[in-house]
Amino acid sequence: MAVANVSGDVRDRLLAVTVRPIWYGLAAAAAVHLLGVRLPTDVQYGILLATVLLLGLPHGALDHLTLPRARGESLTVRRLAIFCGWYLLLAGVYWVAWIVAPTASFIGFIVLTWFHWGQGDRAHLALVTDAAHLDHPWVNRLTLLVRGGLPMLVPLLGFPDAYESVFSTVVGLFGSSGDSIAPLFSSPARLALGVGFGLLTLSTLAWGYRVAGDQPAWRVDVVETALLWVFFLSVPPILAIGLYFVVWHSLRHLARLVVIDGTASSALARGSTTDVLVRVSTDALPMTVGALVLFGAIAVLVPNEPGTVADVGGVYLVLLAVLTFPHAVVVTVLDRIQGVSPSAA
Repeated sequence: MAVANVSGDVRDRLLAVTVRPIWYGLAAAAAVHLLGVRLPTDVQYGILLATVLLLGLPHGALDHLTLPRARGESLTVRRLAIFCGWYLLLAGVYWVAWIVAPTASFIGFIVLTWFHWGQGDRAHLALVTDAAHLDHPWVNRLTLLVRGGLPMLVPLLGFPDAYESVFSTVVGLFGSSGDSIAPLFSSPARLALGVGFGLLTLSTLAWGYRVAGDQPAWRVDVVETALLWVFFLSVPPILAIGLYFVVWHSLRHLARLVVIDGTASSALARGSTTDVLVRVSTDALPMTVGALVLFGAIAVLVPNEPGTVADVGGVYLVLLAVLTFPHAVVVTVLDRIQGVSPSAA
């Protein structure tokens, strides 16, 4: 697996921003909740909705620039038009799927996000921590499966009622009850899923150790995996996903995009964080505005008008779903360009 090079200075600065400070933050959130502190559900949804502008939507608003920069090409008007065309087509197809089959579309969203968030963590391990154990194609694939499953599956194990509530809220916007998947929230099903996923987690880490030994990047993988297990078992899903989406997934994806942007990476190398923020914010602004317009359109078009904070949060999750579909396609191509996925070996 020939992974794209990241200069030492840039890697060190990205590690300083995206690793230990985030560990401490999530560990603190887990500790507070283990002590029994709970935020009201509406507040949790409010934190999730804050990701509309706080890194959540903006992290995908650079998609039109991502592949040209990764390939060292310029973004022409023709390329932008083609990009926008297929991007909106994929998003539109998924929106129609929500109208026709909301329960299946919600399950598809979980599977898609599982894959995509696993992509993000795998790329961070490969590009920023220089993880040698990912050179093995099956460790590479299983790491994606484990990392994506932590935010998508583990909350179901610890908070089945809250997980089911989110599901019911989202599909309820389309007039569906979703009773057909009720067995997934039962104790026997959760026990089987928990045991299976726990064994998969341990096996993947052990295989990584066998491949590369006790390397620093492997230790980072172990610490992060254990931390995320504890975090998602102790923090309610709505809040946990909101925090993870901002400070973990979105931040790390933006860090990855800084690496392929010569202007931003040069600013980062010389320690000019302000210049990096201005560059990223300016580039992301047009598509972020477009996503906000789409957010409003979905809120109007859902069959059942959202009347509560939870309902608005549900609309936001549908927006994320329809945008994640084409966004994950962009990231899949980026993985191949940068040599992160095993197929690029």
